[in-house]
Order: sequence, then C-alpha cells, then structure tokens
Amino acid sequence: MTGTAGSLRLTPPTGQASGVVGLDAVAANTWTPVPGAQLVLPGAGLYEVAADVQGSIGGTGSYSNAIIDARLYDVTAGASVPLAERRVILLTNHATDPVLRSIQANATAAAFYVVAGPTTIRVEASWRTDAGTTSGKALWAHNFRFKRI
Repeated sequence: MTGTAGSLRLTPPTGQASGVVGLDAVAANTWTPVPGAQLVLPGAGLYEVAADVQGSIGGTGSYSNAIIDARLYDVTAGASVPLAERRVILLTNHATDPVLRSIQANATAAAFYVVAGPTTIRVEASWRTDAGTTSGKALWAHNFRFKRI
C-alpha cells in the first residue's frame, strides 16, 4: 500500500469488467465492441490485460468455417493490442438435415501491453461463415481485467 492517510491505493492497480454482444445483426468480418467490456488503464506503465471470452454459434443444414474471433482494442491509440487476437470458434457442419447444431467455446485474449498514459482498452468480436447460414452468434467477455506490472 502506498499513499497518505485517507488516500491509500493498491499497488499495482487492477480493474475488471464484463459484457456481451449479439453478432447476428452485425455484418461479417466487422470488429464490434462488446458493450460493458471496456477498461481504462490508469497511467503509464506495463500492464497485463486479459479477457476470458466465450463464443456461441449455431445453424441448421450444412455450413463451413463458422468463425468467431475476439481481440483487445486500444481505443486511445485506435489500434488492436498486439498479440491479443484469438480464434474462439471454428466450426464446420456437413450435415444436410434441418437439425439445429450449436457450439460454445472459450479462449483467453491476453497480452502484456505498454502504455504512455491513461488508455482505454475494450474487447471486440468478429464473425464470418464461409458457406451456409449460421445463427445465435454471440460473444461474452467474462472477467476482462488488467493488472499493472
């Protein structure tokens, strides 16, 4: 702990958020912010930033390369956080029957990241399906967090 009486703060600072975004109404191959999954790194330094993400996708009939990706995005710099993009789901279904098949999968988008001052970071999601039709596409950002190192 550092500071004076009445103004103590934890060292290193930490933060945490979560959110969810439905992707069915979003155009394919479009990075979309996950509402609620945004944090402000409070000052210059090296941070560990990480988001436990869960994706969901489904469809009926045949479809191939149904994909959901997640990334961490530096809103302040207007650029993705290097090395923090993750493939959450890659699904191909060759069945031609009308049965709905869906899957959920998890990943962790994480990186060590150096910032020069207060910086806003958020989780974003993107999807695509190379052939066929999918539905129920969503991405949850559980436990989006940072820790100053």
